[in-house]
Amino acid sequence: MSEAPDSLIPYDEIVQEALRAVVGRVLGQVESSGGVLPGSHHFYITFKTAAPGVNIPNRLKERFPDEMTIVLQNKFWDLKVTDTGFTVGLSFSQVPATLIIPFSAITAFVDPAVDFGLQFQAAGDLDDELHDSAENDTPDTPPATADDGSNVVTVDFGRKK
Repeated sequence: MSEAPDSLIPYDEIVQEALRAVVGRVLGQVESSGGVLPGSHHFYITFKTAAPGVNIPNRLKERFPDEMTIVLQNKFWDLKVTDTGFTVGLSFSQVPATLIIPFSAITAFVDPAVDFGLQFQAAGDLDDELHDSAENDTPDTPPATADDGSNVVTVDFGRKK
């Protein structure tokens, strides 16, 4: 069997951007409804705390130097969604905090109420090594997958070394 040719179109980046738009659209609907989640919906959002554009209190960065998961369910406020990310108020150990999270920093979005989830790489994870513009690299570790039968979409395009 012959090997597939290298693509000059960055399909992986295009699909990841589209998946992040799903997160933005869902959060935008919650913002439009005055910050009220419909029914039993609630969201687990995992993001890279050191990613460009992330702005969280230092105490949280120290506690979560790489990645953090937040829950939007009962107690959150001031949800604001833009084309590039969102801002939300949350309480951590009864101390209020405002978090600014670009969509490019998000690695997972889960709504357990309906067994829906998206997993993707944070922007920048795609280009860890220098390479020619048409060459893609395979990550050292396989992407996380759900084995519980839930509806998790994982994007992993084969990358040629």
